[in-house]
Amino acid sequence: MTVEKTIGGLVEASRKAQHDYESFDQKQVDALVRAVGKVVFDNAEELARMAVDETMMGIYEDKVKKNMGKARIIWHSLKGKKSVGIIDYDDEEKLYYVAKPKGVIGLVTPCTNPIVTPMCNLMFALKGRNSAVIAPHPRAKECGAYTVKLINQELKKLGAPENLVQIIEEPSLDLTNELMRQVDAVVATGGMAMVRAAYSSGKPSYGVGAGNVQVILDTGIDLEEAAEKIIIGRTFDNGIICSGEQTIITPIQIYDDTIEAFKKRGACYFDDPVIIDKFRKAMFTEKKVMNKELVGQPVEKVAEMAGVDVPEGTRVIILKAGGVGREELLCKEKMCSVMASFGYASFEEALRIAQANLDYEGEGHTVAIHSHDKEKIEKAGVFLNVSRLIVNQTSATSSGGSFFNGFAPTTTLGCGSWGNNSLSENLTYHHLLNISRIGLFKEGAAAPADEELWG
Repeated sequence: MTVEKTIGGLVEASRKAQHDYESFDQKQVDALVRAVGKVVFDNAEELARMAVDETMMGIYEDKVKKNMGKARIIWHSLKGKKSVGIIDYDDEEKLYYVAKPKGVIGLVTPCTNPIVTPMCNLMFALKGRNSAVIAPHPRAKECGAYTVKLINQELKKLGAPENLVQIIEEPSLDLTNELMRQVDAVVATGGMAMVRAAYSSGKPSYGVGAGNVQVILDTGIDLEEAAEKIIIGRTFDNGIICSGEQTIITPIQIYDDTIEAFKKRGACYFDDPVIIDKFRKAMFTEKKVMNKELVGQPVEKVAEMAGVDVPEGTRVIILKAGGVGREELLCKEKMCSVMASFGYASFEEALRIAQANLDYEGEGHTVAIHSHDKEKIEKAGVFLNVSRLIVNQTSATSSGGSFFNGFAPTTTLGCGSWGNNSLSENLTYHHLLNISRIGLFKEGAAAPADEELWG
């Protein structure tokens, strides 16, 4: 069977299921959405083990936390939200807002997050009464297919139409590209090549950019508290989270104190250019891309491949950067537990370092700042071309939304036009809705006189 016919069969079945699903009311819809999250929550340990064993990336315990945590926070954010029929009315503008589905959604998911990303984006799709066809990464096809099997078992109990949720069981680049051409909308979470393919599919697409979270430290903070939060973020799931901390940009006058605070918490610091170059060559290929063999690997393996000894129990490796932005490979995203460090003389310089590194890789994604100075925080938010500035939190586990900030809970983080994305916010269910507007005549409204308008 040809690629076109294979995908055509899936999409045709999906379209029929979506047509039937469109008649569901809000209560029925929410029951299905809840079921998706609850399946991952209830099977968090088994799915985490499968993901680690199949992809050979990340940390089992962190994947369990992620499966349970994301299921909880995403369902919490969707629970009670209207997504069927009239969802809002603006009395001042006399406008009704009516939610309608987009149709069949293609969900392209990565091997770095093979359980939670499909769960998350599937919950968003179903919330809008869409159907979905998932295209998993070939390296995560088994755990992806098993997750969908568990989900469909629960959806069937709730009366969901057959084929409402499907997955490409033997994924390939050709099948994924054809899927993106045939569906009504695409959510692409993965490498930049896949995101570019989604945008060139001719269908409405939501993609994400590369992560490379810059971390700015201010004076007047608890360095040890900040160091612990940053290390947790950098080491979570062996560093494969796109929102994980990548750098330490700290005032030069407290640089040594900052490094000492990190050392107390299990960091191993190097400022010897010879040793740093060994790590640089181990982590990046001649084409200046991340060595795939080290993606999501333990810090011990990173050190071993670099030929450098690190103390037992090392949590993270910190390398003093030899330059800023394109001058230094270590300013790129490092998908393992390694960070680059910088000292700055003024806050303005800190902002310039962060932006230069983002311009090299990670444009539009996220910057984290640890500061109690409202003026500096606002200055950073104005200066930096990022979609998220996260304050005094662990970026890896908070930029995608949490119970303690206002970011929409998600696993798909848009990077705006800076990162060649259509979104400059966190993807959520309302991005997968079509909205009809009913405009009533505004009784008593009057057009302003020209003198008032232009005066």
